[in-house]
Amino acid sequence: MTPLSFTIPGAPRGKGRPRATRFGKGVRLYTDAKTASYEGLVALAAQTALAGRDPMSGPLCMSVLVKLAVPQSASRKAREAMLSGAQPPAKKPDLDNVVKAVLDGCNGVAFADDAQVCWINAGKIYAERPGVDVIISSDRIAAGHVDPAQALEAA
Repeated sequence: MTPLSFTIPGAPRGKGRPRATRFGKGVRLYTDAKTASYEGLVALAAQTALAGRDPMSGPLCMSVLVKLAVPQSASRKAREAMLSGAQPPAKKPDLDNVVKAVLDGCNGVAFADDAQVCWINAGKIYAERPGVDVIISSDRIAAGHVDPAQALEAA
């Protein structure tokens, strides 16, 4: 099976906490609008990359590389350190929450159910262009082990 590779453009967004609202005697949980919008962007990117193919089947592997923009307030020296990988982005959004948003956005589009994903490799780096690079494959080797240091060269 050919790996599915796509980029989600723009600033990465983590999965928000579920919100609750009361109705009658019950409580209903829902996803906040910003998270739902980001998951829609993920779904659109995945659907475009599929180019009319059926969703992927069987056990899957996923690689996620989160690329964050360098803060505008960073000095030239700090900017260089960030882009070279010497200063990794230990800041929001949390990596696991971005992965959750990507999985939920791909659910029903790139694959039938995110339970099919058995292996995930993820990292986050600073880059000139923010976004999220995703590779989904039935083969761990094809999904690629994303080493943040090597990813800097590609970014």
